[in-house]
Amino acid sequence: MSTSTRRKQSARPRRPLCGSFHPGSGAPLYNQPVSDEQAVDAGENEEEELHQKLLERREAALAQVVKFGDPVLKSRASSVEDFGPELRAEVERMIQIMQEGMGVGLAATQLGILRRLLVFQAASDSEPSALINPKVEWTSDELAIAEEGCLSLPRVTMDVERPLHARFTGRDVDGDPVTIEASGLEARVLQHEIDHLDGVLAVDRPQGLDPFCLREEWHRLHGPDGRYGPPEDRNASYATPLTGLL
Repeated sequence: MSTSTRRKQSARPRRPLCGSFHPGSGAPLYNQPVSDEQAVDAGENEEEELHQKLLERREAALAQVVKFGDPVLKSRASSVEDFGPELRAEVERMIQIMQEGMGVGLAATQLGILRRLLVFQAASDSEPSALINPKVEWTSDELAIAEEGCLSLPRVTMDVERPLHARFTGRDVDGDPVTIEASGLEARVLQHEIDHLDGVLAVDRPQGLDPFCLREEWHRLHGPDGRYGPPEDRNASYATPLTGLL
């Protein structure tokens, strides 16, 4: 699952306005006007370079994620039976892809791995966690509609209604039992990722969403490489269940 991110304003290095030295003179230019424009430009360039590196890392991470239209996203994952070094390594890899992809959650099926394993980090100041063989034990009657994105559907968002509070059980990376009481974004992220493990996408739970428009928006954003099949007829799109075409 993805979420919008805000670029953090980096501190800009500033050249001193007093006691500056003229190159080669060896003497300070006290009481002389000194322009700070070069320092500001340098700070902006550094910030832009950092932002560009983050984008490049994100694109590299997203390149490893299975995209909308791949049949594996409609497949139900199998339970994890073996807990050991290989599983731990897979969890670490998934966390790295999630973080570099600027997501808040990632299911193993999104990497083409049909095992019931997910990682999540709903808040930037929280530790990333893994939940293995997760189950939804309880959900509240109180519902909420919020915008959701997905690493498997880059740059496409939709409103989805889900329970506001939920209880989840599963195993940690060592195989020990885990119970999570979650609310708000964390509850939404976990429900979203468990849906992935059941072969259900956020687009299968839309609120007031035109299926035809959703697919055409995906095609518009991603061009021929994002189109699975020829352009669709709107009437046929309405007549065919959305879940049968994703």
